[in-house]
Amino acid sequence: MIEKFLNEEQDPKAVEKVYTRLTDLLNSGEEILYIAVQKKPVVNLFPDCIALTNKRVLFFTPANFGLTLKFIDFVWKDIIDVATKEELIGAVFSIRTTNGTEMGVDYLPKVQARKLYQYAQERKEEEREARRLRDLEEKRAESGSLQFENPAVAAFQVATPVAPVTPPVVHQEPKADELTEKLKKLRTLHENGLISQEEYNHKKLELLSDL
Repeated sequence: MIEKFLNEEQDPKAVEKVYTRLTDLLNSGEEILYIAVQKKPVVNLFPDCIALTNKRVLFFTPANFGLTLKFIDFVWKDIIDVATKEELIGAVFSIRTTNGTEMGVDYLPKVQARKLYQYAQERKEEEREARRLRDLEEKRAESGSLQFENPAVAAFQVATPVAPVTPPVVHQEPKADELTEKLKKLRTLHENGLISQEEYNHKKLELLSDL
């Protein structure tokens, strides 16, 4: 079953672990599109992996010396940007979400990073088209709600005054503020070269897992 995800020299053992975990996570109508595996230049015992489905992007990080897999997922409608950057050794694939969250994996084989980018762009285009159709349906529904079924009767209807509704006051959760600050500090450390991409991903995964 995993052979179709080994076309770009992915590590079979890593793919098998991710595939087995994914089969328990897939929702109704969800299918796996691609699996990419990190390939570190020296020691590559516990590589990070990225899986794309028709509904989500999932980042997998081995834990407990490879005995377990931690993951974090993002649905396509919340992803506003995908990017790949080829470096001297491998490439980096990353995403950015509507709330500013960024996630990526480095040391990916370049051919796998390109495949991820290709599949991601195709899926984002499909999501944009679906969003456009949803917007059209909503506009049609709104315009239809303004029409009366019987204009003759509607002419004699008296509008009943409606008391203004006070919008609820939304209180920002302190935890969200604290998490945002921690993510900003973490990103600053990464941008200043104080921590590696791998350390950045692992720490971000831990922070987001606490939500």
